[in-house]
Amino acid sequence: MAATILGNYGPSAIVSYIYQWIQIIIAYLFAPKLPEQQVKQKPLGHVAVIGAGITGISTASHLIGHGFEVTIFDQAEEVGGIWSRVNSTSGLQISSIMYRFHPAVKWTRSYPHRDEILKNTQKIWKMYELDKRTRLGFKVEKVTRHSSSTDPKEQGHARWVINGNEEQVFDGVVVTTGTCGKPKKMDLPGEEKFKGKIVHSSQLDGLDCKGKKVLIFGGGASGIEALELAVAQGADRPTILARSDKWIIPRNTIVNCALALQPLGRETWLSVIPKFMLKKLHYRDLEEKMAPTQGFYTGTPIVNTSALRHIRQGEADYQRGDVLDLDEDGVQFNIRKRGQKKGTEGKKVHYDADIIVVATGFEVPSIDFLPQDLFPEDYVRPNMYLQVFPIQDCSVLCTNATFRNAVGTVGHIHIGIMARTLMLFLMAKSTRPKPRDMRLWVDLIRFIKERAPGGQLDFFTYMELCIWLVSFLFFRINRLYYFFFVTFGWGFWSREGKVDKSGRLVGEPKFHLSISKLIGKGPSAQFLKNN
Repeated sequence: MAATILGNYGPSAIVSYIYQWIQIIIAYLFAPKLPEQQVKQKPLGHVAVIGAGITGISTASHLIGHGFEVTIFDQAEEVGGIWSRVNSTSGLQISSIMYRFHPAVKWTRSYPHRDEILKNTQKIWKMYELDKRTRLGFKVEKVTRHSSSTDPKEQGHARWVINGNEEQVFDGVVVTTGTCGKPKKMDLPGEEKFKGKIVHSSQLDGLDCKGKKVLIFGGGASGIEALELAVAQGADRPTILARSDKWIIPRNTIVNCALALQPLGRETWLSVIPKFMLKKLHYRDLEEKMAPTQGFYTGTPIVNTSALRHIRQGEADYQRGDVLDLDEDGVQFNIRKRGQKKGTEGKKVHYDADIIVVATGFEVPSIDFLPQDLFPEDYVRPNMYLQVFPIQDCSVLCTNATFRNAVGTVGHIHIGIMARTLMLFLMAKSTRPKPRDMRLWVDLIRFIKERAPGGQLDFFTYMELCIWLVSFLFFRINRLYYFFFVTFGWGFWSREGKVDKSGRLVGEPKFHLSISKLIGKGPSAQFLKNN
């Protein structure tokens, strides 16, 4: 029978069919309730979400799904975050099974491009009625404490006001501004002399590279993407000019997961294994030309298979070194040997160019709108509790807005866990960490990873992040009661008693451990209906 199915549909169709059912099951088990499915009661609290990208939309849906009210703020005029500002050809580096920013996301391909990512973002935004709760074109300039705040040292927490508006008070704040803001500029010596075109790697739509000499400044993910586009358009052997080498790993879900499952988040004696395998099986003859000399667990790798093939076949080129000067026709470049430091004198070569792509990535968005006393000296991001909570107050959560480098994914698992951890702190006073507890956690991680070349909290793996989150639950016995709520979203909160003037319930909260969300119509039914 299996042979008949394969004969009728082919292996790729079978895999696609199985993948769709996996997505349905994930939505069925883990998607938070839609607004119309919830028990009708006043909101348990009101949370401000700053940033309407995929993390902000996902976090807000989890809050709505568990009885909280939310208001999303974003200075952009549309939702989607960085995905609304990149090229239409931009897509996922990793498999979409590892990029499920929400349980109800439905991917149609393994490596979707920008438009499908935005489509799914907007679907979640509307499914959870977040479009009614979003203020686009709104710049958050200042977040301040309200007079009703209680002392975190006594297991209280602040209540918050946005831009001085005392009419709207928030019980918590979630910062989801991400790590990609404005395009990062690069000072190019002699730029004014160059007669060709200079563009940033985020502005490639409409660029015609056919038959042109294309130079790409930067060997990161955006540089690799620009190289692939130039090759696809028939450019004349496009060349990456990189200041340093970065690890490039193959697009293979099993390999990607294995690398992310390293539990210590730093180089160990076992780290020589993936490094050796990558050099011998992936880089092969390009090891001397492109492979980094530093350890693998020191920075964010690039996930790509075709770039090495293009370079190996002579369709493109790669050189490490330093840009010395631009002239009318191209660039004077200092080629360095593998392992030589930046600025070391090497071989000077002139590269002709019609187009220069500046692939320097994006600036990290500022979070200076938060009170500075949340971040004492030596405890600024990423040196935060669980890497996401400022050590002075656990009512502020910064999801996917603090890390610098990682081997992991943007998954609904950790986005949901962090959102529900915030809910737990807001609802169950006894579970809240005091500032001294949060400071101790940061100090402990820094001690454990003291010699990590990638930084103690600057770099982590996805397995390391999961260990942090699980150990947090086991650190206090009273948190174990909420284990299934925090990890899977099973259970719900209720409040009896008075309602304040904003319509928020203020009675004593009560938690109900329940899997009733798995019975009857749920988000999976909506998922099936829409697809």
